[in-house]
Amino acid sequence: MKQLKIGSRESRLAVIQAELVRDCLAALHPDMSFEIKTYKTTGDVILDRTLDQVGGKGLFTKELEAALLKGEVDLVVHSFKDVPMQVDERIPIVGVTSREDGRDVLVLPEGCEDWDRSRPIGCSSRRRTLQLRALFPGCMVKPVRGNVLTRLSRLEQGEFGALVLAAAGLKRLGLSHRIHSYFKPEEMLPAACQGILALQAGRSFDRSLLEGLHHEDSYVIALAERGFVRALDGGCSSPVAAHAVLEGDRLVLTGLYVEEAGERLHFETACGSRQEAEQLGISLAEGMKQRWCGK
Repeated sequence: MKQLKIGSRESRLAVIQAELVRDCLAALHPDMSFEIKTYKTTGDVILDRTLDQVGGKGLFTKELEAALLKGEVDLVVHSFKDVPMQVDERIPIVGVTSREDGRDVLVLPEGCEDWDRSRPIGCSSRRRTLQLRALFPGCMVKPVRGNVLTRLSRLEQGEFGALVLAAAGLKRLGLSHRIHSYFKPEEMLPAACQGILALQAGRSFDRSLLEGLHHEDSYVIALAERGFVRALDGGCSSPVAAHAVLEGDRLVLTGLYVEEAGERLHFETACGSRQEAEQLGISLAEGMKQRWCGK
């Protein structure tokens, strides 16, 4: 019996995500066996600083990529929002899953119905921080790191009045009941590819194994969102975000651009066909950069 080794971060959410992929593959290929191997990543170790302070890109993926290159695993499962914009050509993204709910949500201490605004709201990124301050002028925002369960524990201990988390993670953990309210994408634009799982493997990996798992619509959406972020990477921008929706063959993409000076937020939307998804993201980003960079 052929065995496939699947690499994952060791957090509970990451393992659940790897198990979702494993279970789907097991149903598609009952003649195969599957093993999940877990790894601690740099992003799991450094918890006393925000991601932008410690490099951001690759903090949750490089140990898994190293395992692939060493042949320790055959396939790794990432939250696609954690995957750097430039992927090593030796270990490409070979498939993606159907997108879970891509929205951000507000979480309150268990049993509370009202947000205690005398305490800070905890979130993990400048993308969320800046949008929260625009939505709720004067609110206190405090960085919070660690896995979802660790953040919830700190919320219950009274360190925060509320948290902003990704809906997808809470739902996969079976914690939908902790969601107090959802932010519409037009209120808080999610991180690019939030809710999508990316599957990465060596170039010789048999992609036919993923037929029935790979979700082409989510892949098209990811191309647009990552195209937008990649086009702004290394420029004069600070945090960016992108969210795409497919309406038949029509793709609608909204991007967030933040001026480095003054932290002014700009949202713009572009439409195109699914065949031009990546270029749509690039064109929207370049247009926004031209209009707002340095102004």
